[in-house]
Amino acid sequence: WLVIDRKVYDVSKFSKQHPGGSRVISHYAGQDATDAFVAFHNDKSLVKKYLKSLLIGELAPDQPSFESNKKKSLLEDFRELRCTIEKMGLLRPNYIFFFLIFLHLLVLDAASWLVVWYFGISLVPFLVGMAFFTIAQIQMGWFQHDLGHCSVFRKPKWNRILQMVVIDVLKGLPASWWNHLHNQHHAKPNCFRKDPDLNMHPLLFSLGKTLSVEVSTGMAGEAKILKMESCLQPAHYNVFSFFSLEKRRRSSCLTIISISISSVS
Repeated sequence: WLVIDRKVYDVSKFSKQHPGGSRVISHYAGQDATDAFVAFHNDKSLVKKYLKSLLIGELAPDQPSFESNKKKSLLEDFRELRCTIEKMGLLRPNYIFFFLIFLHLLVLDAASWLVVWYFGISLVPFLVGMAFFTIAQIQMGWFQHDLGHCSVFRKPKWNRILQMVVIDVLKGLPASWWNHLHNQHHAKPNCFRKDPDLNMHPLLFSLGKTLSVEVSTGMAGEAKILKMESCLQPAHYNVFSFFSLEKRRRSSCLTIISISISSVS
């Protein structure tokens, strides 16, 4: 069961049929999922029709309607800020902007192949083509990210179709796989074992000061078990020698390598 707007729903059977995947729901088992529900569903009136058959009760008046690890005052401020932003229209997409983004990444991708085709594979043309291709691939990743969030078109169907074109055809990765992982990331950001972005490859990567020390001391033969927090603050990515990067900063290179490993496995 989980809680949405102080109402309790039994989702044990429905979770297997959930379009967003069962793990997103299971991460909120026994918790308040109101804010996640609002964030993930654009057409809330349609979704609430399916919730009616799952309703099993309501919270008692003295029961809090927010996650236990969050401060009530901050949560109320966030909800008020979100409503204000929506009323101001700041979340409405700019179609000209997204069209230009899509156009320029197509131009860069085509230019990378044309440079190599026309000038050959000598060093300079190869490097220029590789630069064009790399920039195009990075831009495709962010563009399909916005499509995955249904932030480009009002209807989710058109976002999904264009996302499949960008990530499936142009990048060679399955959109369903990316959506499945990224939905979990936004459902429980920075929560270890729930946020897939933190589940780095155990032999190559480690996350955070606590986990880095635990893995490194374990590999050095010093068997120490350190207490780990369930939800980690934005931390470091480390590789092999556990070289720490600047605090609160992600290494795009390591993230891309980890995603590549995950996509194959």
